[in-house]
Amino acid sequence: MGKPSIVFLAKTWMNEDRLIRIQDYLQFKNRFVVHRISKAGRFVLFWKEGFVLDAQRFSKYHIDAKINQNTNGEWCFTRFYGEPETGRRHEAWDRLRRLKNRGSSTWICVGDFNEITRQSEKIGGRVQSHNQMQPFREVLDECRLIDLGFVGSMFTWQKHYPAYMVWERLDRAVASTKWLAKFLDTMVYHLDVPASDHKPL
Repeated sequence: MGKPSIVFLAKTWMNEDRLIRIQDYLQFKNRFVVHRISKAGRFVLFWKEGFVLDAQRFSKYHIDAKINQNTNGEWCFTRFYGEPETGRRHEAWDRLRRLKNRGSSTWICVGDFNEITRQSEKIGGRVQSHNQMQPFREVLDECRLIDLGFVGSMFTWQKHYPAYMVWERLDRAVASTKWLAKFLDTMVYHLDVPASDHKPL
């Protein structure tokens, strides 16, 4: 793996001093922060000097940025967080549709979608209903976003309950065909860390 041009932290509770130390350690010149709007932590985006990024839209659920804006190499990067409440998940899918309609067809979207696309992406707990998974599959098709796959363990999230455990693939990277054509050698890695219930991508 090469050195990243962008690093994103989701729902972090790190204070300003810690963020500055991380930024210095990464030797990244730029930082964009979406401050806490709810009980969840904030979103932080770091990117290196010379990497032309413009964070244009954001909310407590996403950061949407254009890379190399107004050039032939322009593309869009979205860091997405799906609605954690099942009954409100349609709001997340509507948000994806609005991002699709902003106009750029060269697009990658990476994040914790808080949903799976098929039962094989889950072990433990109750069986996920078809009616819960189907809207996620439909919005990915509607937005013409293709799953980039992964290297590593399938499951990116785990939770311990008193009598059992649950593993799910909640985190993923999806992209348009134009983005894939631009970055043919893209690989998504599920990394192992002991200090979080989510694996970093």
